[in-house]
Amino acid sequence: MERTLVIVKPDGVQRGLIGEVIKRHEQVGLKMVAAKMVVPTPDLVEKHYLVNPEWIVNVGKKSFAAYESKGQTCPFATPEECGRAVLERLKKYFCVCPVLAMVFEGNEAVQLVRKVAGGTEPLGAAIGTIRGDFSLDSYGLADAGSRAIRNIVHASGNLDEATKEIALWFKAEDLMDYTLINEKILYDVNLDGLME
Repeated sequence: MERTLVIVKPDGVQRGLIGEVIKRHEQVGLKMVAAKMVVPTPDLVEKHYLVNPEWIVNVGKKSFAAYESKGQTCPFATPEECGRAVLERLKKYFCVCPVLAMVFEGNEAVQLVRKVAGGTEPLGAAIGTIRGDFSLDSYGLADAGSRAIRNIVHASGNLDEATKEIALWFKAEDLMDYTLINEKILYDVNLDGLME
């Protein structure tokens, strides 16, 4: 069992998509073990994104590659400059209103949440994913407005990031341990006791 962080970002909150985000994660079989609404501080947002020290360069490289794949030129000189600009935009974006931070638990939860969320850039995200169904934003549109991309949700990138991010947003006592009835269907190999 893994635990991972999901955050309904300001655009998701303002557009009334909290219930849809929760529904999609629960429908796939994940269990919510913590949730809270909070208006993040810029410091919390920076710590959140920098749990991975390579994040600034990685996000810059990803942006450069996205522009290149479309035959466009990134408006920043280097991946690091791009990554720093993205971080500043995220700090401004995340602090405009409450967000809903949640922890979901289940088999391969990190990978599953990322699959449910869809690609980071909504314009290219698959239909059937949260980002593909509910946003039309793109890196180009975000850069033209000097703002963060509005892609509804945050999903931890890997298990190490998830563990660190959860610790930033929640105290250990905030995380619940409980059993759902549907866990018998999902995880009980022999389905023992269903006729009891």
